[in-house]
Amino acid sequence: MATVKSPLSDDALKVTGDALQRSLIDLIDLALVSKQAHWNITGRNFKSVHEQLDEVVAFARKYQDRVAERAVAIGLNPDGRARTLADRTALPQLELGYLADDKVVSALSDVLGQLIARFRERVESTEKPDPVTQDLLIDITAKLEKHRWMFTVQH
Repeated sequence: MATVKSPLSDDALKVTGDALQRSLIDLIDLALVSKQAHWNITGRNFKSVHEQLDEVVAFARKYQDRVAERAVAIGLNPDGRARTLADRTALPQLELGYLADDKVVSALSDVLGQLIARFRERVESTEKPDPVTQDLLIDITAKLEKHRWMFTVQH
């Protein structure tokens, strides 16, 4: 069986691997939370928020793949299994049923704010151990901040 030898030291790999795995879980759950809202949103701003949620889902799916592939490139195995996500997610979950557009906007603003704080911590933690991963996390953080901006101006 082929394996990938890490270019990082064991200590750097531990810090970087933790940041990547936690980022993967956050991005998978962001896509799921956003899609749940997308399916159940109601209200006067249905169409615009419905479409905005699809943009968040597309972003999260694109970057969860980049995060997972970065992990493999440095010799780690990403874990995106449903059980892992259920056990380790830190994102608040939406209520079941129809969701008013103003509640969706507020919930997504909050979720994105929480993610931004966690991603900023990961940016800091990966600065020395792996600047390449840090660069990826900076890119994700900038996009999370843009999505949050787009939701928060609708309050």
